[in-house]
Amino acid sequence: MSNIREAVMDLERHAAEQGWDRPLGLYALVPTSELLAAEPALAGLLGIDSPASPDELTPVEQEALSPDVPLEEALGRILWPEGVAGCALVMERLVVKGSDETLAAGEDPTASGKETEEIRMVAGVLRDGSRHCAMRMRSHDSETEVLNGPDLIPALTSALALTLDLEEELPGKES
Repeated sequence: MSNIREAVMDLERHAAEQGWDRPLGLYALVPTSELLAAEPALAGLLGIDSPASPDELTPVEQEALSPDVPLEEALGRILWPEGVAGCALVMERLVVKGSDETLAAGEDPTASGKETEEIRMVAGVLRDGSRHCAMRMRSHDSETEVLNGPDLIPALTSALALTLDLEEELPGKES
């Protein structure tokens, strides 16, 4: 399974089409060939007219996470079944410009005097440990300016890896 980059970039484009100010989205990444074997009628819905390659992934949106539960806690309650090859998360955050600090939900950036940037992050992880991330800034809302790479958002990919029961050391935490 090496198509994590393609799955993440497809989710990023999908999120961009939906526009900004969207709730967090959680996705199971399922091998398309297995999905079509179980549900052949989906081929038409997905626009697939030939057999899917073995490493092609289809994101399957999950039930919304509760906004009242911190993300780390919500992810800590998830354990994906074996048929799920990986998972991905799409989320928007306010970050302090020039740092990796994000503002807490409801925190007023004008009160703190900090200059902020709204970003959309997409992170995905597979059971084989491969990962990919994409980040779009609202002030540079163009497909050509989407940042992406495997190590772009390490804390988020580490948290997602734990939902797949992968041994992972979270940044800033010692074992």
